[in-house]
Amino acid sequence: MPAGASALEMVLTGDPGLYSIVGLSLYVSLSAVALAAIVGFPLGAFLALVRFPGRGPLVVVINAFMGLPPVVVGLAVFLLLSRSGPLGFLGILFTPRAMIFAQALLVLPIIVALARQTIEDLWAEYRDELTAMGIGPAGRVATLLWDGRFSLVTTLLAGFGRAAAEVGTVMIVGGNIDGFTRMMTTAIALETSKGDLPLAIGLGLVLITLVIGVNAIAWGVRRVGELRAG
Repeated sequence: MPAGASALEMVLTGDPGLYSIVGLSLYVSLSAVALAAIVGFPLGAFLALVRFPGRGPLVVVINAFMGLPPVVVGLAVFLLLSRSGPLGFLGILFTPRAMIFAQALLVLPIIVALARQTIEDLWAEYRDELTAMGIGPAGRVATLLWDGRFSLVTTLLAGFGRAAAEVGTVMIVGGNIDGFTRMMTTAIALETSKGDLPLAIGLGLVLITLVIGVNAIAWGVRRVGELRAG
């Protein structure tokens, strides 16, 4: 049977090995995005609303880190979590938790930069109204986050797309261990090198479907936001 037909059969019949890899990939990537959002949204709002010395260079650095090479993040996290590293006592290297931590660091600059831009644009629009109403800093953040919720959902989806498609970070800190830390992207690279094309193609089909789905959801959310704003 051709490799493409075998791959399609694996996807349609729910091959356990394939979907266990897909499940772990979704768990790691979604957890990483959630962790990055918990830190990134408040930090983005802080950078948007507060002026302080060094803010400009900090914004430039965060924007630059949006394109941070995944292997560099993976190396940094590996050094942190290795036995001789400052966080080695946690003992989580080559586990899903290490991959979540690494992907969260990879996604964090994207969340912070896009959230800052969204909140800053809304603050420029509503500054006078919120100031006149006497709303405090916490209230301003809550109001602007709610008003920009559609754009922020798109930000989360962008972060998920970045996390789901990367290879280097999780390969370094996860070890690509079969049945434990093997992700879709790392499995595709490994199975292709081994010549197991059906599994690699099947995972590729699922990954492409997820990426298209995420972009479709992002477009839909953006359209809803535009229609409500109009």
